[in-house]
Amino acid sequence: MLEENIKIAKKFNIDIQLIEKKVDIQKNIDILGNDLTFIGVREFERTKHVHRLHPYLGKFIPQLVEVFLKKYFKKGDTILDPFSGSGTALIEANVLGMNSVGIELSPFNVLIQKVKTKKYNIPEVEKEIKDALSRLKVFSRKLRGSKQLTFFDGEIKRLKTNSDYLKTWFSDRALQELLFYRSIIKDYKNQDILKIILSRSARSARLIPHYDLARPKKPVREPYWCIKHKRVCYPVNETLKFINRYSWDTIKRIKQFDKIRNNAFVQIYQGDARDINLPSNLKINGIFTSPPYVGVIDYHEQHRYAYELFGFPRQDELEIGPASKGQNGNAKKEYQKGIIEVFKNVSKYLVDGAKIFVVANDKFKLYPEIGKSCNFKLVDVFHRPVLMRTERDSNKYFESIFYFKKG
Repeated sequence: MLEENIKIAKKFNIDIQLIEKKVDIQKNIDILGNDLTFIGVREFERTKHVHRLHPYLGKFIPQLVEVFLKKYFKKGDTILDPFSGSGTALIEANVLGMNSVGIELSPFNVLIQKVKTKKYNIPEVEKEIKDALSRLKVFSRKLRGSKQLTFFDGEIKRLKTNSDYLKTWFSDRALQELLFYRSIIKDYKNQDILKIILSRSARSARLIPHYDLARPKKPVREPYWCIKHKRVCYPVNETLKFINRYSWDTIKRIKQFDKIRNNAFVQIYQGDARDINLPSNLKINGIFTSPPYVGVIDYHEQHRYAYELFGFPRQDELEIGPASKGQNGNAKKEYQKGIIEVFKNVSKYLVDGAKIFVVANDKFKLYPEIGKSCNFKLVDVFHRPVLMRTERDSNKYFESIFYFKKG
């Protein structure tokens, strides 16, 4: 392990011996120039610029993508991610001057990707975000019967929803602020950005413990002992403070990415990668992707608040390897079949000799057979520990980066 990373590992009581037992650290350093632990990468660097515009469970860190793209591809190449999720690979490719193509089943995930990768008129975006926030503040004051109101502020009109989910998971005030902000989005040009601000705020404003944003089980309406803050905390009672915080954060992050983005194209397609048709003239130099793991995440359900707010169509039944199907024998066979169908479908767009990198926690040892079934030659396998995770999860696990080539 790199010397500076050993020092940091000791500081955080990370088991260095376990890592060195499971991972060929020296191989990673010799070939990639990086031990792939990313222990020294601080949280704000892992979530730099637009990567943090919206939380997303299960995404890989951008530094991992950067290491492999720099090593195996060059500026002007075209990279495909057939499970593009929140768009991490697309963004990192763009920064390096590489074209990128993303395929994603979830309509909401596609919205996240498009907002992150779009080129904006920054002054216009900033003006609209601030205006929407200002209007929400006035509405919230009315809602709370503030004495600061003037005669010209008028009367408040309470908003309604037919969504039982929204009525269950949000306090009355938080829900009213959500619904009002949603109602004014149509008044602006940059509506997708406002939707992401609203969705990110809704995630934080739910009636859930502060320490369990990723996988809450039920609404919390009474005071509780907070593991995160080490004290008694109270359920969230508003959305305004989050919309205020994320409005300013969104402006900052879009400005940051705008300064480093490249003119390389980013093309995003919503659909099932098993049978989607891409433009026939598309020539892809390689793949960098992290497919869903078997039986770990229900990708539509993790953003249910967004689907309820915006009415996106859900396609849960098309997910590959959802948590709802578990990890039994049939689930693994179905998962393997689905992944093979994806790679076979997109293979026709790959140039001969295309390099394919698949990041997977392959504890069931499925990927060597998947590659063989797709006529991909297995060139190498790199291993890394997954450390410093943002989710409240003490499970230690390792993932592999499979390096295939199209024959």
